[in-house]
Parts: sequence; structure tokens; C-alpha cells
Amino acid sequence: MEEFDITVIGSGPGGYVAAIRSAQLGYKTALVEKYSTLGGTCTNVGCIPTKALLDSTHHYAEAAKSFNAHGIEFFGLGLNFEQMYNRKKEVVAKNIQGLDFLMRKNRIKVLQGSGSFLNNDSLKILHADQTETVIRSQKFIIATGSKPATIPGVAIDKNRIITSTEALALKEQPERIVIIGGGVIGVEMASIFNRIGTKTTIVEYADTLIANMDRELGVTLAKILTREGVEIQCGKAVYKAENLGKAAKVYFRNKQGEEQELTADYILVAVGRKPYVNGLGLENTNVELNADGTIKVNELLQTTALNIFAIGDVIGGAMLAHKAEEEAVFVVERINGQKPHINYGRIPSVVYTWPEVASVGATEEELKKQGLEYSIGKFPFAVNARARAGMEPDGFVKVLSDPKYGELLGVHIIGARAADLIAQAVVGLEYEVTASNMASLCYAHPTYSEVLKEAYTIAAGKPSLNI
Repeated sequence: MEEFDITVIGSGPGGYVAAIRSAQLGYKTALVEKYSTLGGTCTNVGCIPTKALLDSTHHYAEAAKSFNAHGIEFFGLGLNFEQMYNRKKEVVAKNIQGLDFLMRKNRIKVLQGSGSFLNNDSLKILHADQTETVIRSQKFIIATGSKPATIPGVAIDKNRIITSTEALALKEQPERIVIIGGGVIGVEMASIFNRIGTKTTIVEYADTLIANMDRELGVTLAKILTREGVEIQCGKAVYKAENLGKAAKVYFRNKQGEEQELTADYILVAVGRKPYVNGLGLENTNVELNADGTIKVNELLQTTALNIFAIGDVIGGAMLAHKAEEEAVFVVERINGQKPHINYGRIPSVVYTWPEVASVGATEEELKKQGLEYSIGKFPFAVNARARAGMEPDGFVKVLSDPKYGELLGVHIIGARAADLIAQAVVGLEYEVTASNMASLCYAHPTYSEVLKEAYTIAAGKPSLNI
């Protein structure tokens, strides 16, 4: 029976980062993965393939709608759906190759198969050929992630009632798709299909899209997506979906209880994700679960079995790849005797629609609920010179700051390159920089980042030089 210092179960962003950091610190490390490729949901059927299709469809939409204004003329624009999906596969494959290389480089033992605890110290791995391997480890890190969730009355059959996983593997372009859920996955999927001409409808229970973010972001995104052709039905409760053979139908009610239904080629369920703990054999350990099915951990991300840790989606909180990565480094370095920290209030959220949406810190709704006073600095992209040059006028930056000391409380962006711009705001919040300090920095001109500068300036109580 082979023994390891640290064994990581699951090779998604949290898992592979934990394994790499463990090996870097000199621990004999094993990585257990049930699927044939490394990378987990993010690399194989989540973040990476979705962004590949978002980029491809963005180029197509730009060519169809905006190139002429730039003086770029061509005829016979067409869409090769198969090639678009093939490119997505190539992007995924290259990322997987990169992970394989990192495992070899860091001398990490990769064990392909389903891991199940025999006790707190031993793990059985069932391989694809039905053979078994049993290992012992001083420490374990559970990083098994999550899987798509659904709602009562909607059974995912992976045929006509699908999740984002199946949507990323379609063989041909659908004529119509209905998406249940207007969160991050729902709006990104809506963007992909709407851009290529698929009639797309979002049915969302909340009264706005991306309801976990600042409300004003969701309201603005809904207006933009509606303008682009996405049908958005908020405030609707889905209670049933059925496979009709060559189509599917979804049934829902509005706030007044009135019945409605829609038929489409596919019903895509995007109502969130749930932790994946199936088959882990946790009943053979001292590990306990919370009522919602997540693994119970303390502030050190240590389970109730003190040599077993858990990170990422499986412990709940924001289900973000970069959160899992931060937790991975945190756990391994804590095991190593170091004292890293994680400030969950400084982890950014990003939606990769176009324009992009990004947020860090408190929302305006949260500050109101807590009864806290705040100042607002808001500045539109439409006034920014770089945005005008790039024909990207949509969106704004909203800065929330403490009115007494000027400390940043939250920064919320919808606009071009928001996913990259938010990084600067994360620095400001992490190191408790004031809005005035952020405004006093020199920003290159012309850049989208100047929208941030103006919003900081206004939040600090100073007049903008551009409005």
C-alpha cells in the first residue's frame, strides 16, 4: 500500500492547484481524478469551453453588426457551427495538456479512478478497468466540486432538457432554446446562442438577472440583452418541463399565478450547482455534512476529521474557480505551518457577457440592509474616449465608499473589459485604500480604466473633469 503526505481528491482548479502547491513544498503528493482528463468542470465543461464559445460568438456578432461602421466590408458572412465547437474542443485540449505537463513537472502521482474513503487515513480507488488501488495518506484534501442542480418538476434528461454541459456538446445549432435561470451561467449561455441567431429566452424566478450581484448591474444587463434580441421573463416560477421527443416544453407562472408555457428545441437548466460528495465514502470517516449537503469545515477549512480538509464548491460559498484556487493554497500552506489568509469579501465575481460584468465588495443592497451610510461615485462608459473609439458605450462603474474615511466598500462594473478592470478594485479593497487615493493615481489615456478614475473621484466628493 503506497503512502503519501497529501492526497487531493478532484482535479478541478482547487484540486490541481492544491496538488501543485503541495509538491512545491516538498510533500509526496497524489491527485485522484475519476474522469479520464484532468481539470474538472472548469476546464472540461465549464469556464474554459464557455469562454471559448463566448469569444467565437462575439467575433461573429461583431462581424455581422459592427464591422461595417469601421469601414470593413465583406460579403457572404456565414457561421460554421461545427468548426466553432471544434475550436472550443481544441482550447480545452490544450489546457488539459498543460495540466498533464504540470503534474509531470512537479512529480505528482496521478491516480485515475473514483476515490472512496475506507477510513480517515485510507482511500480506495476504483479504476475504469474495475481494478482497485488502496492508498494511505497523512492528509487529504477533498476538492470534488459541484454538479448542476435542478428544481422540482424539472428532470434533466440530457437529451432535450439539458444543462450547460450538454449545451457545450451540441452537434447542430438549435433554432430555439429556453434557459431556466438568469444567473451567471444562464446569461452567458443566452449570449452564446442569441449571437448566432438562435431564438433565446431566459425565464428567471427573481425580478432581475444576476440577482446575487448589485441590482443595478442586473437591470442594465437585462436592457442590453433585450436590445440584442434575448427575450427575458423575470419574476416567473418554473414548475414543470417535459421532453416532447423532437422538442421540449417548459411551464411557469407569473407573480399573479397566471400559467404560461414555451416550447423550444432544448430547455437548458441553469439554476445553480450543488456540491458533489456522491461515492466519497464519507460515512466511513468522521467527516460531517451541513444541512445543505456541503462539507462542514472550520476557519482552517478542516473537516470534522482533523486530517481531512475540503475546498471549493463542495464547501459552499461562492462557486468560483478562483475562490477554490485561493482555498487550495491556503490549506496547503496552513498544513506547512505558514499563515496565509483569505478575505472572502475581496473575491471578485465576473460575468462574461458583452459587455462584461464584474463586482467586488458590498453591493448597494447589502449596505442598505446593514443600515450603513455610503457615498456613490458613478461614471458611464459612454463618456469615455476609449469606449467611443472602440464603439463600446454601454455600461458604467459604480464605486461605493465610506463617507467618513473614504474607504472603498464595493466596486461594480458593467462595461467593456470589466473582467480585467476589476482586478485594480480588488487591490484597493484588500489594502483599504480610499476612493480619493484611487482617484489620485495616474491612469493612461485613452483607456477604459479612466472610467474607474472618474467614479473614484466622484465617490470622494470631488467634481469629475469629464462630465
